[in-house]
Amino acid sequence: MSSIGNTNLLYNTESILRGKGAFVVLVKTEWNAAIVDELEAGCLLICKAQGIETETIIVPGAVEISFAVQHYWCSVKPKKRPDAFIVFGCVVRGGTPHFEYVCQAVTSGVTLLNNQLPVPVIFGVLTVNNNEEALERVGGVHGHKGEEAAVTAAKMIALSRQINKG
Repeated sequence: MSSIGNTNLLYNTESILRGKGAFVVLVKTEWNAAIVDELEAGCLLICKAQGIETETIIVPGAVEISFAVQHYWCSVKPKKRPDAFIVFGCVVRGGTPHFEYVCQAVTSGVTLLNNQLPVPVIFGVLTVNNNEEALERVGGVHGHKGEEAAVTAAKMIALSRQINKG
């Protein structure tokens, strides 16, 4: 998702969901809050425009994201379960191997959730070398990854509904 001009995601709206009672849960981290809040703001802008209802859950860091998604899914009544989850975080490379461990843990966790849950979990976690790269992904040269995550969720909800009809 980080290549410049390498996607038609925001322009190909044929498969996008247009409201219709969709509900998405956002799970965002407290860590690197300034960037993560920008991701959430972009996402909420698109969700509102598409008529998608949202709820936000806050977790301390990226490693805790998968627990929050799984726990939410298992804890709410089936009629209140979301049509998708979007997870937001920002992991910035430091001088230790911690960056690689966190990135691997959150990526594996979200991948596992996508294989276990009957709804999509959209990966909106930035993994960057520095704050400048993060800013480039919240409205800079690399677009707005929060907006892209919302569009992806809308398209995946529409796809799920289409498949479930058949």
